[in-house]
Amino acid sequence: MKVLLAVEGERVAAHFGHAPSFLIAEIEDGRVKHRELVPNPGHRPGFLPAYFSQMGITHVIAGGMGPRAQELFQAHGITTILGVQGSVEEVLRAFCDNRLVPGPSLCDHGQEGTHGSCGGRCGGHSS
Repeated sequence: MKVLLAVEGERVAAHFGHAPSFLIAEIEDGRVKHRELVPNPGHRPGFLPAYFSQMGITHVIAGGMGPRAQELFQAHGITTILGVQGSVEEVLRAFCDNRLVPGPSLCDHGQEGTHGSCGGRCGGHSS
């Protein structure tokens, strides 16, 4: 499987679409076989789910993501795991060990155009 982590520095990014980069990790038999850090190709509505689907990504891990982006990833057969915080290495290890605990999205855009818990820090509403 191919897992994509939204990365900001050495930590999981709070908002998927605005992460400066992404770590693609190929996991086989509970171990990371290959990893590649790629820059964010740009935050345009609907682009990232299709782009990463073409790369064979099966799971996305991030602190948060808007509801429309979650729907678009699901439509491309990609599982989103949100509410994740911590260092990239700790999170990746927890995922491989089947002990990663997701939580509520850290960027809940709320209803009727509000930004909910992200307080507007996340920018747009879809990835």
